[in-house]
Amino acid sequence: MNTTAGQQVQTRRLAASSAALASIRAHGQTTYPLECCGALVGHGDALEEAWPLPNTSGENQQRRFLVSPAEYRALEQRVREAGRELLGFYHSHPDHPAQPSVHDLAAAWPGFVYVILSVRDGAPAELTGWQLRDDRSRFDEVVVESP
Repeated sequence: MNTTAGQQVQTRRLAASSAALASIRAHGQTTYPLECCGALVGHGDALEEAWPLPNTSGENQQRRFLVSPAEYRALEQRVREAGRELLGFYHSHPDHPAQPSVHDLAAAWPGFVYVILSVRDGAPAELTGWQLRDDRSRFDEVVVESP
């Protein structure tokens, strides 16, 4: 349990399959030095799969990612058809820590988990999980557990 400014926040745990984590790491390594992005798919707090998505950011893709509205709509449909839930999104931080940026905070939606992978010199490094508070003030850490 985290305590912030007198407020207790229950630490969320995400049980991630080895395959999902391997997919995220491989995607980050393949797209380096650009940011990769993708969807976290599963049920409840069980991350079963990571689905790579195209980074459609028109800005510097070494520091930004974007999932287009059309891609998001198609993703929602695929998730429904698979009988799964969209748990959130992942992206990489090339040569930067796996900590949310100011841009990540501004672009995040409450309710989703955000996994960030640090990729250092082309090699996958630290992987962290985060969830935006309902008041959008900050992220709380999500513990990403693997078998």
